[in-house]
Amino acid sequence: MRNKIKYSLLVILLFISGKNVQMSAQQLGLKTNLLYDLTASPNLGAEVALGGRWTLDLGAGFNPFTFKDNRKWKNWLVQTEGRYWLCQPFYGHFFGVNVGGGEYNISRVSWPWPHIKSDYRYQGWSVMSGVSYGYSFLLGRHWNLELTFGVGVMHTKYKKYDCVECGNYLRKETRTFFSPTRVGINLIYMIK
Repeated sequence: MRNKIKYSLLVILLFISGKNVQMSAQQLGLKTNLLYDLTASPNLGAEVALGGRWTLDLGAGFNPFTFKDNRKWKNWLVQTEGRYWLCQPFYGHFFGVNVGGGEYNISRVSWPWPHIKSDYRYQGWSVMSGVSYGYSFLLGRHWNLELTFGVGVMHTKYKKYDCVECGNYLRKETRTFFSPTRVGINLIYMIK
């Protein structure tokens, strides 16, 4: 008897609360970062409207490949971002706050950071947090193109090896530095 009462109360509560819910035409977008795709890093993201001018973006990507001469940028990354849109969600200018992290194993790749040299192999993890700005263009009824860039702080801990192929271990290093935390040209499919 108690289960029937609980079930009935749950159904009534859902019915009453459902009357006040207003759904807009665009509540969810599925996306891929074309810049990651160009680096052979498959990725997928989703962005959902939270209400008002706020959305929540969640993305993940990975690169499992080793290329010729042991060149690699193996990694996985997960990142989330809360976004505030100046006009309406999924269109126009937005500002965001993002956090993320992942693991990597890289060798024979040039990086813009002076402590990363292509003569070594680096294997470790990183976490990051930052702020971003972006703009989303309407391309059609279901398609958007989004440009975004973010900066912030990255913290990483890794093992450094002196030979990219044989892997003689040198030492562990930890670094915290100012860095881009988000760069994207995202193609988005809006689910209506």
